[in-house]
Amino acid sequence: MQRVLIIQTAFIGDVVLASAMLESLHQAFPTAELDILVRKGNESLFKGHPYLHDTLIWNKQHNKYKHLWQILTQIRRNHYDAVINLQRYAATGFLTALSGAREKIGFDKNPLSALFTKVILHQMGSSTGLHEIERNQLLLYWPETKLSLPKLYPTQSDIHFVEQFKQGKYICIAPSSVWMTKQFPKEKWIAFLQQVPSDITIYVLGGSNDAALCQEIIDRSGNPLSLNLAGKCNFLQSAALMQDAIMNYVNDSAPMHFCSSVNAPVTAIYCSTIPGFGYGPLSTKSYIVQINRDLSCRPCGLHGKKECPQGHFDCGYKIEVAQLMRCLPAS
Repeated sequence: MQRVLIIQTAFIGDVVLASAMLESLHQAFPTAELDILVRKGNESLFKGHPYLHDTLIWNKQHNKYKHLWQILTQIRRNHYDAVINLQRYAATGFLTALSGAREKIGFDKNPLSALFTKVILHQMGSSTGLHEIERNQLLLYWPETKLSLPKLYPTQSDIHFVEQFKQGKYICIAPSSVWMTKQFPKEKWIAFLQQVPSDITIYVLGGSNDAALCQEIIDRSGNPLSLNLAGKCNFLQSAALMQDAIMNYVNDSAPMHFCSSVNAPVTAIYCSTIPGFGYGPLSTKSYIVQINRDLSCRPCGLHGKKECPQGHFDCGYKIEVAQLMRCLPAS
């Protein structure tokens, strides 16, 4: 095992969880060169990563398939011993099948898995009890590899940038999500900020597209110790800031996995999805918050949706702010 490529071109959270494989492979094969392929925009997660040799980038937004061919050329030129594909889509199956690697490893649900040298049963569903990192670990069938936790490595400049905010007690909240039905309602966030004790600073995190929502939550809450950092911190800076918070409040989305990657305390709020899907928090100190009664419509799918199919969004609105407050450490 001299050179290995991991393919994970999905969303940010999936890529953070894939970092667990870098840890496992490095521990098993410390001299191997490890590469990862991600979609453009996610490469900054691995800036300065100590175990990563190279990050390959697929631009899905511009000349998607032309760039796919260019990526294939690069992969073949690198002469990998193994290509490990975490995804179940034809495009990455194409890259794996034609990679030229001695071992082409992926899940059976990939439409091109018949062209792989090693195919692993993909076990999805709450009945399996598997976390996503455990599902991925099944691809590392070598006996030397052991299950590891995901881990990100904020650079010294990232750590230095967030030091200015680490004054006294603080919490972080990440109120947004790509999917509306994964997002705790903004009215609930507002009510929560109004109840946070006055000696705790609140940092509101997100991307630049989330800045307006974050500012509205702050303004309507009237909390004077809230600061909108949406779009002002990159991924690694956000992780570094969350690491020393007394608590982080997140949706079932990427910031939850940021917390797992630096073992930051976290309260994960589940609306339309459930922890049983296998994407729950992995931090030592973690809490799950969700509606306290069963809903016949929940979960409404493996992923979030743009709107509630039933029109009521009870899985979000029926969560009580008191549930979040109970996860806040005592003064």
